[in-house]
Amino acid sequence: PQGAGEVNALQEQFGQIDIYLFDQILRGRIGPGMRIVDTGCGAGRNLVYFLSSSYEVHGVDADPLSIAMVHRLAAKLAPQLPPDNFRVEEIERMTFSDAFADVVLSSAVLHFARSDDHFEAMLRESWRILKPGGLFFCRLASSIGIETQVQPIEGRRHLLPDGSERYLVDEAYLLHLAAALGGQLLDPIKTTVVQNQRSMTTWVLRKAISSRLVE
Repeated sequence: PQGAGEVNALQEQFGQIDIYLFDQILRGRIGPGMRIVDTGCGAGRNLVYFLSSSYEVHGVDADPLSIAMVHRLAAKLAPQLPPDNFRVEEIERMTFSDAFADVVLSSAVLHFARSDDHFEAMLRESWRILKPGGLFFCRLASSIGIETQVQPIEGRRHLLPDGSERYLVDEAYLLHLAAALGGQLLDPIKTTVVQNQRSMTTWVLRKAISSRLVE
């Protein structure tokens, strides 16, 4: 059995990183030296490894308290990074330049969209700041596997069996968006159904050298 020391060492190195994001690292798709932007970074649960390794890390979140926590985390793990790398901003109005990032992370964020327009505005901005050839990693709630257990509220917003309200995508919509963006699906769309209470889907795209924004 793995000793407590080994577990602690792994937790120290990777924090509470999303296991599907960890998979992208293991496959060599995200490597040292890359510029990473975590959109909706929260308190930085997915940034521990990147901050403590040779990455240029940036993040945005609309919550000032979350960004304050990320500033403290970065000061500890990567004091060389400028504080301005982590900004209080809404995802649909980020101030990064076009084609800024090698990797854009969107983990458990887009399903908080208020409407189709809001969802596509956040997606457009995330895609805008991604370099051609860059990686877009997204985890979001979906209706896949629980189609008969969610209740429509308005548009793609639904009430889930766990009592939460989320903007839910499905496979057809994700495939449509990938084509509209000019993105290459790097992995099959993967979905985890959590005891029929909610469904989380992993959507990983490579931005084409010549791509476009959602119209």
